[in-house]
Amino acid sequence: MSFNIAETFELLFDKNNNIAYKALQELQKESEETDCIYLYMDRLSDMLDSDNSYIRTRGLTLLACNAKWDKDYKIDEIIDKYLKHITDVKPITARQCIKLLPVVAKYKPELKNDILSALSKADITVYDDSMQPLIYKDIQKALKEIQKL
Repeated sequence: MSFNIAETFELLFDKNNNIAYKALQELQKESEETDCIYLYMDRLSDMLDSDNSYIRTRGLTLLACNAKWDKDYKIDEIIDKYLKHITDVKPITARQCIKLLPVVAKYKPELKNDILSALSKADITVYDDSMQPLIYKDIQKALKEIQKL
């Protein structure tokens, strides 16, 4: 099935989260097989600054999915901005970010130490008591996975 990448990319910003999520899934699948979403790395990076946590999460996800195609070191340029989302204001976005970091580290070994350091230093006390243990577990799991790389 061929789909229009430019159109699908625009759907990431759709007000209807179901439509946007479907677009995200299609683009993730495409990113596994080809580098055609790589052209959008700068737009994905801009998504990290969105006020909308869903848009931030989609940006984080697709950046990680495209780490393996990153021949121009785009992720290296924005890694600090990416790592800020380990403690995103929205715990769900933070958890997604943390879960994606082993993928980034796998394809960007030169960023491994930055990632490990950011995970180790993350201040999870910014979250409600109910969320802290979950985020703590996510961080421990990510650290273990990255150390194995």
